[in-house]
Amino acid sequence: MFIFVYPAQLPLCQPISSLQMEKLLVFMVMLSSCCAHTRDLSGKIFVFPRETSKDHVKLMTPKSSFSAVTVCLRFLTDLTRNYGLFSLATPAFKNDFVIFKVKADVMRVHVRNGATDFLSLSFPSNSWHTLCSTWDSVNGIAQLWVDGKPTIKRFIHSGQPISGNPIAILGQEQDTYGGGFDAAQSFIGMISRLHMWDYVLSRNEIQRYEEDSNFTPGNVFNWRALDFEITGNILVEDEVK
Repeated sequence: MFIFVYPAQLPLCQPISSLQMEKLLVFMVMLSSCCAHTRDLSGKIFVFPRETSKDHVKLMTPKSSFSAVTVCLRFLTDLTRNYGLFSLATPAFKNDFVIFKVKADVMRVHVRNGATDFLSLSFPSNSWHTLCSTWDSVNGIAQLWVDGKPTIKRFIHSGQPISGNPIAILGQEQDTYGGGFDAAQSFIGMISRLHMWDYVLSRNEIQRYEEDSNFTPGNVFNWRALDFEITGNILVEDEVK
């Protein structure tokens, strides 16, 4: 347990001594370190056990501009309704990059508030699935890879990269920047091996991710060094293979 001690209050016009400034800086570092966690989650899973408008995992990154995107993750659920898997919002666009399950065989990808649906997919319940979603701002083309198999390519939005301070959420879909969650769209199940890159992965790299074999970790979000905050009743448990 940490006990934080603030520097004594000073008159408004009195300068702060170097010792007092040092104590203040130490306090700020300790405060920031208790609010976020950077962990190697290899062999771990996030468990989302209930329908809720509050529980979520927030991911942090210093990057704020993406001319291309690849997001890969593994998930398991028994839901038949719609739900949000990954939601990245910026101040300008609440749906700057979103992966959203619409119904049993349809996955929707949003980019800069544009969207397209990928059809005729197969996600048997209570089974682990790998999902990779790619998009390139140059040509506007998006594609999914489901359990190592590619979908067709679909156009969403071109000519404008994703930019602005991102808020990325697992397990909810943002209707406002950093919030506006709807319990009826919340994810119930497990998520693991989340990675995000600021470029489109090649077929070979996606195949290596699928096989969990010597792939390049995400340079935006890296499951092996993930900076995250948990809000609500979400568990971090060992992955059972």
